[in-house]
Parts: sequence; C-alpha cells; structure tokens
Amino acid sequence: MSRKSEAYLPISTKPQPKFRVKALLGHCLYRRVVIWTVVIVFLLSITIFNPRLTARSQDVLDLVHGSKNEIKGTQVSEIIGLQKQDSEGDDQILAEEIQEEAEEEQEGEAEQQEEEEEEEEEEEEEGGELEENSNGPHWLRYKHLDGYYNGLRSLVPFSEYGPEYPKASSTHQSGQASIHRAKPPKPSIYRPHPDYDSDEYQQTYVPVKRCYVDEDMTVPAPDLYAYGGVPQGQPKAALGSYDLLGLREDVCFDRFGRYGPYGLGYDLELGGTGEALDTEREGSEAVWEKTGKINYESVDWAVAQERCTRANEGRFFTGNATRDFELAQAGRKRIDRIAIVIRTYVGFQWTSHALLNFRALVNELNLRSGGEYDVQFLLHVRDNNAPIWADPATVQKILDDNVPPEFHGLCTLWSEAQMKLYYPGNFGDTFENPSNGDIHGVYRSAHMPLQHFAIMHPEYAHFWNWEMDMRWTGSYYELFDRLGKWGAKQSRHGMWERSSKYYIPGLHGNWENFTKLVDHETQVSGKRPIFGPMAFTGKASLEEGDILLPPSCASGSDIRQCGVGEDADLITLNPLFDADESGWVFAGDVTGYDTQYEKPPRRCAIVTASRLSRRLLRVMHEETWRLHHSMFSEMFPPSMALHHGLKAVYAPHPVYLDRNWPQEEIENAFNGGRDHSSGGHGSPFDLTNEHNHKGTSWYYNSEFAGLLWRRWLGYTQMDGRGENGGRAGEGTKRGGQKEEEDPKSSGRLCLRSMLVHPIKWENPAEQE
Repeated sequence: MSRKSEAYLPISTKPQPKFRVKALLGHCLYRRVVIWTVVIVFLLSITIFNPRLTARSQDVLDLVHGSKNEIKGTQVSEIIGLQKQDSEGDDQILAEEIQEEAEEEQEGEAEQQEEEEEEEEEEEEEGGELEENSNGPHWLRYKHLDGYYNGLRSLVPFSEYGPEYPKASSTHQSGQASIHRAKPPKPSIYRPHPDYDSDEYQQTYVPVKRCYVDEDMTVPAPDLYAYGGVPQGQPKAALGSYDLLGLREDVCFDRFGRYGPYGLGYDLELGGTGEALDTEREGSEAVWEKTGKINYESVDWAVAQERCTRANEGRFFTGNATRDFELAQAGRKRIDRIAIVIRTYVGFQWTSHALLNFRALVNELNLRSGGEYDVQFLLHVRDNNAPIWADPATVQKILDDNVPPEFHGLCTLWSEAQMKLYYPGNFGDTFENPSNGDIHGVYRSAHMPLQHFAIMHPEYAHFWNWEMDMRWTGSYYELFDRLGKWGAKQSRHGMWERSSKYYIPGLHGNWENFTKLVDHETQVSGKRPIFGPMAFTGKASLEEGDILLPPSCASGSDIRQCGVGEDADLITLNPLFDADESGWVFAGDVTGYDTQYEKPPRRCAIVTASRLSRRLLRVMHEETWRLHHSMFSEMFPPSMALHHGLKAVYAPHPVYLDRNWPQEEIENAFNGGRDHSSGGHGSPFDLTNEHNHKGTSWYYNSEFAGLLWRRWLGYTQMDGRGENGGRAGEGTKRGGQKEEEDPKSSGRLCLRSMLVHPIKWENPAEQE
C-alpha cells in the first residue's frame, strides 16, 4: 500500500509497540548505521580526551589536526572490517585496494605530522611557551635559557662555540652543559690596554711610566685574568654588539680571574676580603702565581692614583686652552684625561664585594693606564646643616663613619643645601612634578653636583657619571676606552634617529644594514632628520652663542662624514628616546620654561650612567645658573645636547635576556614606539611597558641582573622558575659550592664581559 493511502486509514486505538533494539539490529541498514555511529563517537571521545593532545598547545587548529590524523587511520581499518563481513569476491579485492591506499595515506600523513612536529619544536626553541602559562606579561610564556649557567668545564674555543640563543641552524646548541674537560683550564693574563712598551706606541705618544699599588713602589698594578673561549651553549646578547664597539667576545671571566687580584679568595689576615672561601675554587691559585696575594690593608688609593698621574703628567693635556694648543703642536701626541665620577651617599653599605669592585676601577682605569683616568666619589651628605665646606673635622667624621679608609682621599662631599647656594634664585614654574621633590634635590637634579664638580676640575675633558650598583664582568679599561673610541667614529648624520632605537643584531643584521633601516624609517615618517641646534618657541641663547659644527660638516663635504672623528659630548647606555607622549613617568618634569608655550623638545636616557663632555656640562651649568632651566636627572643632559647641537650617541653595548624571546617580539617590545623607535607612544619606558626589562641584564628594575651576578659569584640562588612562568625569588635553589663541585657539573660560571644593573646585594649573608 502506498503511503498516500495511509492518510485515509482510521486512526489506530491500539497501543503502539515500544522501540525494540532487537528489531533495529536485525535490519541490515540499521545495523550498519548504529555500528558506524558508535565507532565514530568512541574514536572522537578517545581523540578529544587523549592526554597527549590535551597536554599540547590548546590552539583550536592543533586539536583539529591532531584528531584528524588519528581518526582517519582508525576509520579506514574499521571500514575494511565491515567490508569483509558483508562481501566476498570483488568486495575482497576492493577492500585490499582500499587497504593499500589507506596505508599509503597513513604513511604520507605520518611524514606530514612528523614535519609539523619538527616545525613546532623549532618554533618552541625560537620562542617557546611554558607548559603552565600565565595571564601576566607575554614574556612569561618564553622558556628560560640555561646556557648562562654553563661553567669552565664546558669551555670551547670561540670557533667551535654555538649559542643556545638566538638559534642559528649551523651552530645552535642546547642550553644543557656538555662537559669537555675533566678540570678547569688555566686562565691567562688579560691586557686590553695599548702595548705601552712597543716602539710604535712610544714613537707616537709620550711614553708611559709604570704605576704601583703601594707607597714603596714594590707592588706593581696587578693584571686580571681571563679564559680563551666561551662555555658551549652560552646565549648571545639579544641587544647590542661586542664586535661593533670593539669589545672582545671570544674570552670569558670567572670570579677569581676578575676579582682575585683585588682580594677575592683569600683571608683578611693576608690582606684579602675573606669572600669566596666558601665557594668552588679549583684552579683559582693561578691568578696569584706571579704577584702573590696582595695585602690591601694599608693601601691608600688616592695616594696611589695621584702618584701615578704625577709620574705621567707629560702624557696629558691640561685643560688650559692656551697651554694645550702649544702641546698639540709639539712633539709626540698627548691625550685627554677622563674622570669616573661615582655617586654615593651617607649610609651606603660598603660590603667586601663593593671594595673589590672599586679597587678594580682604580687599578684598571688609573694605575694600569698610566693615569689616563681618575676615579672620584661624589658623597651626598643628607644633613643640610653639616658645615662640609667650612669644617675639616666634620668632613673627617663623615668619612670615618661612611667610607672605608682606603677610599677617603677620593671623596668630594656635597649637600643639597650647598647646591641651593651654588644655584640660587627662582627657577620659575614646573610643567609637572610627579615626585614632589625640590628642584635642588638629588632625585630631580642629580646633574647639579656633577656640573659643580666639572667646573672645579678643568683637568678632565670628559666625565663618566657612574653609580654604586653597577658591575662589569670584564676589564673596566676596555669598556670605557672602546665606548669613547666608538663614539668618536659616529657620524652626526642620523645620529639622533639611530640613537633612539635598540639595535637587535639577530633581526637588524650588521650596523650598516641597521643604519639603512633607520634612514628608511625616518624617510617614511615624513620627518626631517635632526641636525645641529634645535629651534623651538621660547628657546634662549647661550652667552657664547650656538656651538659650531666641526669642519667635517662644512658645506660641500660628504654629509655622512659629518662629525666622524669628533669626540661625543654625550654617550649613553640606553637609547635616547623622545620623552613626549612616551608614558615615562617623569617626561613632564621640566622647570624654568614659559608654561604658556608647549614643553620644549626633550630626549632622555635611562639610567643616568653616561659620559658627558666638559662642553656639555658647561652648557648645562649656564642653563642652570643663568636661565634657571632644569629637567629630571635622566632628561636634562640629553635635552641640552639636543637643543644646542652637541654630539650625542647611544652606545649599543651587549644586553642579555633571560628567556627565549622571539626576535620579532624583542622589536615589538623595545622598539614599539613612534616610527619604530623607543620614544613616543608605545615606548618601552612607559610605566605600563617597563616590565619588559625585568628579564634583561641592564635596567634599573631588572630581576635577571642580580640573579646572574650572584650565581657568577658562586652563591646559591632561587632560579626564578616555576608555575605561571616563574619570577625572581621563586623556583628551586641552584648554583653554589655543592652544585659547582659536583663531578657531573660543568663547574663555576665564566661570563663574557657584560654590564649588569642593579646589584643591590651580593653575598646572601647581606640579606640576613
């Protein structure tokens, strides 16, 4: 009967039979549908809840690809089974053909899956995610790097070295230490100074006379020691470059080669510090084989420094323009002198490690260089009622209470009350004052005492503004000498634009390519490159007029040679960024300018560590005393250089990252400001973006710098790893004597020369 006629049948009043499973399975079509449905649901359940898949990234596409690959193979197998049950003969042949095709498909899919997994592994190596992620900053997703903690027994020649990061296909290494030596190698004397005894040097420059630590001139200035090579797998710097600045990257320094000559590793009774006696020290005796363990108990560094300078005074210009002109015309070359001015304060805790650091500064910069540098301390006296400029007894008591005797003679005391006398008058209105500090206070105007110091010391051509919590693992002479020489080589053409951007070699390529990139970005921005003094509404002239550009900038000359060979007036260690709309908290701390106009153009470099020329400091001094202008400490020197056409450069020294950042993410985070720079909107110095610096080796809020430094010193540290990405002070205790002495360990750390900041404490006992 057709279904059409069913509509005319009477409605049945008989109860309808219940649905029977037996009847359903007894029908061939129903049976196949049910079996297929059950099988598919079962396989989907296995796939979705497969722990191997769910443990991987929860990206939707990953799940789709993973389940697709597993389901296809299983479904084909089940289909073949069904075909066998219901068919024979031709169906069997068809099933065999399907089986062959399925096997080929499975092989192809297996190969494809293997390739996809390899690609995923490569992506994870480049910028992988931790298994336990966080809703916090993006960098918490990146895996920690292990190669920093590879020690001396994993040392290899630089030609065989392959970094854990950034990845390079031909040289990429795991961060796990591979032990190449049963014992640590022996270090060698490291001398980055010129060969003062060579005929070439003595024919060109006034000869150098040897300097001594002691008054009897029996203890020559000691050498520091380094190891040829680098621990295998140690990461490369993510920002900046050794080769560009002329720094060596094919050697590394351990704690004994660096600080052993200054008292690390032997007892107080022998004139040492007593530090590192509780750390691993196999082979450390090599650093004392030639000099013995120097007794520093009675050393007076001011006397030693003055004695060295006086013995070599014929080598230097004097700071007197007339006399220096005469010296420049006669005989062999003279050189300028440079001061390293370290800012300290009453109440600073002088630890044994601080002693080691400042002994190294004086020895390497003054004694080993024949007096080319002087080390000086600016000691901030917080008691404004202390008559530090009138009563020698008050000065001596402050020194006795706050500074070790060996450094007394290097200290110049100052106070904020003194600065009010030196820079009197009304400084006018301030656009913004977020700190609510006084204009003469050290927080807002740390440049004032440095300006005063420069006026009182005309013998120095340049002044490095330095801080107590900065460390350098290599030779201080190499650092400051190479930075100064690199600065002199830079062209004024495009210098402000280049200096506003972090240099990322892994992304930007060599310096020439980086320069072309910046030129292109400047052109695309539609802005003219900054060149010479900057004009703006409300600008006041200096008494001596605008500063003249050097002869290399004369009309008709190659513009790219403008300023090449001219000493830089300002060398900074972080980019010179445009503070306007940068989000930096002190960007509006501008005082003494007419507030009816817009804020003057400003540049800034964080932190204050920088080299300033006498010329720049004189400009700052006049702007302060005569025009009553000032800006926040890190903004005033760069802005004065910008306004008056002085030569200013950011020196891209090597900066390391503690995690496996993708190169593009470094660019996005550190050059995410206006026109792909570090300034303006999107700046890494915006208060909301500064977290990106926590894993760097150089920034005031860094957590990585202190951790790595203390591990290098041989102390146990929490490794900063754990749930949700880990942070400083979290994780597992690593390093220390027990771990470094373990036969399975690669030994104590050996790092290339690098700046680390801030170092707020060193020996864990200082925290107790």
